[in-house]
Amino acid sequence: MNAKLSRGRRTAATNGPTRRWGALAAGATLLLVAACGGTTGEETDSGTAAGSGDSDAPLIYGVFATPLEEPWDGAIHAALTEAATDGEIQYKHVDNLNTSDAMERSLRDIAMNEEPDAIIGDAFAAEEAVRTVAAEFPDIPFAFGSGEDPVEPNMSVFDNWLQDPGYLAGMLAGGLTESNTIGVVGAMPIPEVNRIVNAFVLGVKETNPQATVKVSFINSFFDPAAAKQAAKAHIAAGADVLFAERDGVIAAAEEADIPAIGMMVDQKEEAPKHVVTSLVWHMRPTVDAVIKQATGEPAAVDLGEYSFMKVGGSELAPINTDIVGGVPEDLVAKVEAKKAAIMDGSFVTPVDESAPASSIDVSKK
Repeated sequence: MNAKLSRGRRTAATNGPTRRWGALAAGATLLLVAACGGTTGEETDSGTAAGSGDSDAPLIYGVFATPLEEPWDGAIHAALTEAATDGEIQYKHVDNLNTSDAMERSLRDIAMNEEPDAIIGDAFAAEEAVRTVAAEFPDIPFAFGSGEDPVEPNMSVFDNWLQDPGYLAGMLAGGLTESNTIGVVGAMPIPEVNRIVNAFVLGVKETNPQATVKVSFINSFFDPAAAKQAAKAHIAAGADVLFAERDGVIAAAEEADIPAIGMMVDQKEEAPKHVVTSLVWHMRPTVDAVIKQATGEPAAVDLGEYSFMKVGGSELAPINTDIVGGVPEDLVAKVEAKKAAIMDGSFVTPVDESAPASSIDVSKK
């Protein structure tokens, strides 16, 4: 899977813990409790804690810009911990490297003194630092979440590509709305957010071509108060279904007693009567690809497609039919049929990274 994929560069707002998207799902949280070494930037051996005692397994080091409570990096950490539990790798990590200097210093120290078989992490807050160190150690595979291209011979990149579950979630929203108005609250109009929102809008159109989708951005990756306020504005404008691309929206939906769709992890437990489903990112296929490099030769590839639904890199969380108002059986059947088409390749979700309008008449999409 070396296909070149377009990626959006995150802004400097990603520096530090500002990309947090709320609590991790229960399973991932348990993994973090077992393996997380805190958010002090100190290195910890989480492979042993996860149950990996095979000293012949490759050593993979996780290097993260934010604390692991932030679900983006937490998803990577959870997948690595799972691989360690399975005995496939030895795993160590360091987190909360929230400056370029800290990232560069730690990476160089790890590469020189730990001699890992691969290093994986998040480069969005420190692109230049990661690439500088990767170039100094060409025999070590580097694989980082990044807004830039791969670099020969050893710098691979990945990103969360959730357009497939986004489309399916849009189908659900279109079928659930009674007012024909749906609200979306996103971080900011950058490609990685835009492609999810645009796929969601196309999904709405499939089940309800009369609907209007209201879109707002809070210009932050983590500001629950602002997201909740934006969600309330959509509700005041008639929205009766919300897509919580940002943390804070589900709380507004619960207060208004309307359905919501979560993001990144299954957020059902946050509001069991109101969260109908969530877009979920699974990093294990990407991690497995990195393990192959760790046991073989370094490469410089775009690993983005390992986040696609058809390879298990993402999914739509189980549909919660026990929400307020319920979910029609025929709507569930439509969503499941489209999911099957995505999985067998007969339907490919369009990727549109252009900024969505604030009010979208889906009949014109």
